[in-house]
Amino acid sequence: MSGIKKLAGQTLWYGASSIAARFLSYLLTPYLTATLSGVAYGEMSLVYALIPFLNIIFTYGLETAYFRFSANKEQQLDVYNTASVSLILSTCLLTTLMVLFNNVFASIIGLEEHPEYFTWSAFIIAFDALSTLAFARLRFEGRPVKFATVRIAGIIINIALTFFFLSVCPQIQKEDPDSFIGIFYNAENRVGYVIIANLVQAIATFLMLSKEFFAFRWRFNSRLWKEIMIYSSPLILAGFAGMINETFDRVMLRWWTSAPTEAAAKFEVGAYSACYKLSILITLFVQAFRMGAEPFFFKQAQGQQPQKVYARVMKFFVITICFMFLVVALFLDVWKHFIQNPNYWEGLKVVPILLLANMFLGIYYNLSIWYKLSKNTMAGAWITIIGAATTILVNYLFIPRYGYMACAWATFLCYGSMMVVSYVWGQKIYPVPYATKKLVAFILIVVGLYGGYVLFQQLNLGAWADRGLALILLSLFAILVLNVERKEFERLPVVGRFLKKGNTSLGVR
Repeated sequence: MSGIKKLAGQTLWYGASSIAARFLSYLLTPYLTATLSGVAYGEMSLVYALIPFLNIIFTYGLETAYFRFSANKEQQLDVYNTASVSLILSTCLLTTLMVLFNNVFASIIGLEEHPEYFTWSAFIIAFDALSTLAFARLRFEGRPVKFATVRIAGIIINIALTFFFLSVCPQIQKEDPDSFIGIFYNAENRVGYVIIANLVQAIATFLMLSKEFFAFRWRFNSRLWKEIMIYSSPLILAGFAGMINETFDRVMLRWWTSAPTEAAAKFEVGAYSACYKLSILITLFVQAFRMGAEPFFFKQAQGQQPQKVYARVMKFFVITICFMFLVVALFLDVWKHFIQNPNYWEGLKVVPILLLANMFLGIYYNLSIWYKLSKNTMAGAWITIIGAATTILVNYLFIPRYGYMACAWATFLCYGSMMVVSYVWGQKIYPVPYATKKLVAFILIVVGLYGGYVLFQQLNLGAWADRGLALILLSLFAILVLNVERKEFERLPVVGRFLKKGNTSLGVR
């Protein structure tokens, strides 16, 4: 329990930072959907769909490889030195290429008139990549407080600059057109200013991590580097496929939509991107969990019966994301107000599908420990390729007819297939005693509760009646879980004391 307790504590810190950072960033969604036109928001979404994809190339799996090879205490410093030198050299090369061929990247997603977006994006990716190992070192050393501080500070800088560029500067230009800002500010380049704000954030984040980053020495172990690359190379392939699954569907939607005009196509991309963000609660938890779990799993593998620990972690993880699904799906009429452009609300029907998809993705991340521990990272690449192929095929066949609904179902099928394949394959190579039937039952129950809620809404009894039923359904699921998993919850620090007091008050000994 101590290992899981530590993981929960670190996940709480990473989660708090992720939630705070994403919440602060998420405040930009209503602001940007209100400030930018539908077309401009679509353009911005296309740029930010390509950045994570290119980030995979810049980091080439070094983060996971660092955790894997640093598990050997004798070579921790050598791993950090070698990985840092490799990352610096490759980042300089790739940034130069991206700047030189910025027009190519712009044409890929239909923004030929703005190649400068990709010059700025190149430097965003470069500074993010250089910060990767510094962040990884904080996670490996169990320093979530600084991790959280740096992340939140970076987001605050981004938000402040975005507001300054999009609201303050236009006002200054209007009141004093002869001022420095009045002369040089270009009100037509709003998307560009959003990207510039992100660039300043990336630079500031790197500077805040300078102590960790510059802790390396210019020492390069070629033998160790080859081992790292053999391990991480399949992760590059998996990362490519993963980004196709996670973000590239916006670009595919732009390519294959049957929207009658270019403006309508970009608006459709914007609507889908805005509604996608309503699945943020599960996404945040999954990301926070990954940050704490990856180093935890590698360290836990050195102990006794790690499989039992992994199984218990999976159980608590699934229960948590089931609650999160209900919180978002049952109260979607409240969450939708974070999107300030009501024209985007027509896309809300994709949210429950994307919530389930992200539940599958989170379970897959839990399951993926088998190929990382067994050094079979190529298996992870193949699984992700299966998911990417599913994404591309479904989107290609159905986007022309169903638009962004096809993107949502493609994401669902992609992550669902990855989860199932990883489970079946992993149990043959590295068996873990997951409570599979019980966890599948929990997921089916929350889907059934949501289905009942949707049917109740058809009675049109009003928003407060719907919300009342939503609270009842959420409470019923909580009671069910507490009864089924009472022994597990009684072992927890806070909840356990509460349950034991409840038993005592009822005369249960």
